[in-house]
Amino acid sequence: MSTSSRSYSSRKTKEEIKPWVRRLARVGYMAKGLVFVLVGILTFMAAIGIGGNTEGTQGMFKSLAGMPFGEVLLWIIGIGLFLYIMWLLIKVVKDPQNKGKGMKGIFGRGASLVIAIIYSGLALSAIQVASSAGGRSGGGNSEKTMSAELLSQPYGQWIIGIIGGIIIFYGLNEAYKGITTKFMKRFHTQDMSTQEKKVARNSGRLGLTARGIVLAMVGYFFIQVAYTADSDQAKGLDGALNEIAQESYGQWLLGIAAIGLFLYGIYQIARGRYQHMGMGRY
Repeated sequence: MSTSSRSYSSRKTKEEIKPWVRRLARVGYMAKGLVFVLVGILTFMAAIGIGGNTEGTQGMFKSLAGMPFGEVLLWIIGIGLFLYIMWLLIKVVKDPQNKGKGMKGIFGRGASLVIAIIYSGLALSAIQVASSAGGRSGGGNSEKTMSAELLSQPYGQWIIGIIGGIIIFYGLNEAYKGITTKFMKRFHTQDMSTQEKKVARNSGRLGLTARGIVLAMVGYFFIQVAYTADSDQAKGLDGALNEIAQESYGQWLLGIAAIGLFLYGIYQIARGRYQHMGMGRY
């Protein structure tokens, strides 16, 4: 086979894969957005004292399970998050957005892998709560389980510390993108109306900043685990929200965090619809 024929065959195969990868990514982002919208709503309800919960995703899943069609929604969330995890793993293995093999590309792949691990626990939790009778039992704390397993391994504390550092850096980077609105480069703005661009910009600005701060807190908890060798110090989104609620003016801070997480969810849904995937126009 000639060089030109092999090149054509390679391009054809890549083009055949692209639509499937893009659709998977878009559905995953929307499912992720739905999770954060619901977390934001229920956390805000708790902050103003009209129900809800301050237990983050675990509490949200249990609350949803008791609502009409709640278990169906949990299945949709769980499956959607697994699609998002598949997209993250594709980014780790295939580098579909051509980030390269330099430090930026390596860090991006490492961050995608850590996030995939974290969201795996979230997706499993949603499906476990949906599968249980009325949501009476759910997944455990995936962060504690992962930390306890790592602590039992050689250099486990160092690995946990590195993971915590990656999460902190990622969170601060997310907040930076939110503050500077650099995230708007991800969108097909030419396909968006003025109102859609406004919603994406405002929700992304506030949502990314809020989530970045919460992620930095999660990373700090991981570093605490590495320092103390105590897996009980590990906390995810649930623990971070609980810590916020315990502070002075905690309910006010929790309400602000809830609004930010809700807007982050809206931003992710818009991202799933309009983001440029770096693999062709659509």
